[in-house]
Amino acid sequence: MRVLLVEDDPLLGDGINAGLKLADYAVDWVRDGEAANLALLDHEYDACVLDLGLPRRDGLSVLKELRGRGSRLPVLILTARDTSTDKISGLDAGADDYLTKPFDLPEMLARLRAIVRRATGEARPTLEHAGVVLEPAAKTVTFKGQPATLSAREFALLHDLMRYKNQIRTRAQLEESLYAWGEETGSNTVEVYIHHLRKKFGADFIKTIRGLGYQLGDTP
Repeated sequence: MRVLLVEDDPLLGDGINAGLKLADYAVDWVRDGEAANLALLDHEYDACVLDLGLPRRDGLSVLKELRGRGSRLPVLILTARDTSTDKISGLDAGADDYLTKPFDLPEMLARLRAIVRRATGEARPTLEHAGVVLEPAAKTVTFKGQPATLSAREFALLHDLMRYKNQIRTRAQLEESLYAWGEETGSNTVEVYIHHLRKKFGADFIKTIRGLGYQLGDTP
């Protein structure tokens, strides 16, 4: 999954960025509100971790404009503003959750997983399809009850397809989900990972929709 991190504090931002990457997120990190707004306009993200006290443009303004465009992107606010009024303002502006500084990274990751899960209408913490069970928190996959070994990219691609299993995902959407800024993308990278997943879970597990993209196959 690809996450936009908006945090101007270099020390805190570096720690969050590292923690997100260790959890296998593709992360784009910006340090002011204007840069955040441009990133949200130009790229597709699975979630946004947003500080409020930002240079050039306040985080609340970024959030209001995002919601004004009709975006349903899951947004987790991180801020030192811990009064009830600040929390209410953030939630009423469209935030999905609110975490005050200082905070524990595992809690932030759990809250991030929760808002992403709610955004796709998935109440359960695990994703299941055709004998494949994916647990985002534990980063594990089983197939017909047996552990399956996946690379980080394979896991990320499988996670994306299972989150949107009733939708066709284009190659561009899958690449956006897998890669952050500056990460090199091969011309057939997505196809290679699709091939690997089919070898592990069966040729019919992922359908190619000609001219459109990919979608999970029908459940037997």
